[in-house]
Amino acid sequence: MGQDNHLDLPHMQHALRLARRSLGIVAPNPAVGCVLVKDGVVVGRGRTARGGRPHAETEALAQAGEAARGATAYVTLEPCSHIGKTPPCANALIAAGVVRVVVAIGDPDPRVNGRGLAMLRVAGIEVEEGLCRAEAAEINAGFFLKTLKNRPLVTLKIAQSLDGRIATATGESRWITGEPARAYGHLLRATHDAILVGSGTAVADDPTLTCRLPGLEDRSPVRVVLDSRLKLNEWSKLAQTAQQIPTLVFTSASEGGGGLLTCGVEVVRVGRDAIGRPRLEEVLAALANRGITRLLVEGGASIHASFLDHGFADRLEVFSAPLILGGSGHPSVDTLAALALSEAPRLKMTARRSLGADLLVSYATED
Repeated sequence: MGQDNHLDLPHMQHALRLARRSLGIVAPNPAVGCVLVKDGVVVGRGRTARGGRPHAETEALAQAGEAARGATAYVTLEPCSHIGKTPPCANALIAAGVVRVVVAIGDPDPRVNGRGLAMLRVAGIEVEEGLCRAEAAEINAGFFLKTLKNRPLVTLKIAQSLDGRIATATGESRWITGEPARAYGHLLRATHDAILVGSGTAVADDPTLTCRLPGLEDRSPVRVVLDSRLKLNEWSKLAQTAQQIPTLVFTSASEGGGGLLTCGVEVVRVGRDAIGRPRLEEVLAALANRGITRLLVEGGASIHASFLDHGFADRLEVFSAPLILGGSGHPSVDTLAALALSEAPRLKMTARRSLGADLLVSYATED
C-alpha cells in the first residue's frame, strides 16, 4: 500500500466537500472534487468549475505544480479517459507523476466506465476505489440518472403547515414558514440546475423563482413551467425576466404562446397525458437533453402528486411550520392514484434539522 492510507478518509471527505460546492453550476457535467496530498500535506485541491470545466483534477494539478509528483490524488469520481473539450484527466494525473489515486466511485458514462481507472493502473499508479462511495453517489445522483435513464434527479420542495397544508382556504400562503426556512429554500435553488412549477402556481403567485441569497444571486436556476393551456402571459415576472434567466414553458397545447416567445421564453410542445397535461416523461427527457441533471419542483399540489404517481420524485425536502390550517386549507399533495397502503409511495428519512421554529425533514424514495 502507498502513503497516506491512515488519512484517506479525511482527505476524501475534503474532496467531497469541494464537490458539493459545485452543485448547481456544472451541468451537464458531474460535480467533482480532487485533493492532492504529498508527505501528509495538501499540495493542491480543485473542484469542477462553472459550466463543467476546468475539471477538478486539472485545477488541483495546476495548483500543486511540481509538488504533484509522488503525491496521492483523492478524487470523488473516476477520472475521465476520453477527449472532449478538455484532455483526459487520467492522462493529466499520469503526466504529473501522481503515484496513487483513491477514487470514491466509478463513472457510468459509456465514454469512461472503468477506462479511466484502467489507464491509471496500466501506467503503474496504485488505484483504490470505493472510499465514501455512498456519499459520492448522492452528490452525483443527478448526473448518474441523466447518464443511465436520460432524466434529471427530481427533488420535491414542500413548505407546509403541521397538518400538511400549503395555503389557507382563501389561498393565502405567504409566509407559512419563517425566514431561516425560506433562506434554506433559496440554497436548494442554488444547488439545482432547474426549478419547476405548475401554471397554477405561476399565475397565482407570479414568482421570479430566483436565488436571492446574498452572494449567490448568480446561481439562479433555469425556470420551468408546466402549462397545459398556456395560461402564463407575457406580463408575468417569469416572462419579463426571461432574457436574463432562461425560462421554459412546456405545454400540450398545439398553438399559442407567441407573446411568451417574444419575451424570450422557450415554448416546448410535448404530448399529453391521460388528462391533457404535458407528459412528464417527455418533459424530463427534454430537460436532460438540455443538460439539466438536478430539478427542484416547487409545486403546486397537483404537480407534486403527478411526480409521485409517476415514480419520478427521487427526493423530498419537507419544511413544516408549527401551525395548523385545518381541513379547508389547500393540501401539499393532491389526490394520488394509489388506493391501498401497499401502493402508496414509500419514503425513507435521510436527515432532519431545525430551521428557526420550523422543521426540515429530508426523504428519499425507496428503490
